[in-house]
Amino acid sequence: MALPAPVQRLIAELTKLPGVGEKTATRYVLFWLQRSPNAMKDLADRLADAAGSVRPCLVCGYVAEAERCGFCEDPARDRATVCVVESVADVLAIERVGEYRGLYHVLGGVLSALRGVGPDHLRVAGLLDRVAGGEVREVILATGADAEGETTALYLARALGDRGVRVTRPATGIPMGSSIEFLDAVTLMRALRGRKEIGP
Repeated sequence: MALPAPVQRLIAELTKLPGVGEKTATRYVLFWLQRSPNAMKDLADRLADAAGSVRPCLVCGYVAEAERCGFCEDPARDRATVCVVESVADVLAIERVGEYRGLYHVLGGVLSALRGVGPDHLRVAGLLDRVAGGEVREVILATGADAEGETTALYLARALGDRGVRVTRPATGIPMGSSIEFLDAVTLMRALRGRKEIGP
């Protein structure tokens, strides 16, 4: 006998998460259903709470409860350095290293001709506006080392080339085809320390 329709719809929704197939999604749903009746409601309340109160930071694109995130509001962060990343997960990976003290800019993806993702689909204009403000002196392009990440970095390097900022890219220790999100702390620390300037 098939599972009830609401359960099937919930499973289908969970399979949209990265790395979650139908079997895993089914296991998750059955786990929550077998707990106390309030467990599923508590989960729904947490999801609704996050959906209603968390939004992208207006400045950098990181997650925030207000207009600006904790990084952008922190006066101890180095405002002259901005690290450009593809996703919020990349910010978390860099923060785990404990080495970087500047600000971030989350693009929300990478350029991809195959998927029809151009500069207008990413937070490129916001980055250029931040640089135009005059406070930023270095932009670290920490996109992935795969083809799309490299293409995005080269595009941004050209766009920033005549704006009077130093444009660097983490160089040492990041293997081709890898994503920043999945690097270990030591590799990421060495990559950030060994960043090199790239031209337009």
